[in-house]
Amino acid sequence: MADQTETPVVAPTSAPEAAAPVPPKQDRPKTAADIFLELNPEEAEKPKILKAKGSKNIHNGVVSVSASFNNTIVSVADTNGNVIGWSSAGKMGFKGSRKSTAYAAQLVSQDACRQAMGHGLRQVEVHVKGPGSGRESAVRAVQALGIEVTRIKDVTPVPHNGCRPRKARRV
Repeated sequence: MADQTETPVVAPTSAPEAAAPVPPKQDRPKTAADIFLELNPEEAEKPKILKAKGSKNIHNGVVSVSASFNNTIVSVADTNGNVIGWSSAGKMGFKGSRKSTAYAAQLVSQDACRQAMGHGLRQVEVHVKGPGSGRESAVRAVQALGIEVTRIKDVTPVPHNGCRPRKARRV
């Protein structure tokens, strides 16, 4: 009895279609992107930086990060001050209190720098302004894209005793 092994019972099929393997349906022809996905799926996740249409071939620039309590705006300019790429948290699809997060600042910075990299940007000087939570993450995102950061400068406006305060309350 130990020698005997049980064999699985297969139900007989009466339909001739069930016996033949059915090829998968293909609604559309394969594109080049589908073929590259099959070859190497790791490279598909990396976003490609394409050359811009009116490419200006700029190598050095300035990244201005304005991080307020409500929003983060990043603009990339050449050394003369001509803007070659910009982005904001609202443009990236964040609404309300999510616009002021560090993650939103990271995505905003990546978007603006990718636009500038299409014009050939390689080295930047970062000017950070404001008290927002996206200051550090925006700078890190610029470095992570492969742009060389030569200098980080804080250009937050500081009042030299500011404007005259309102009158004292009498209680």
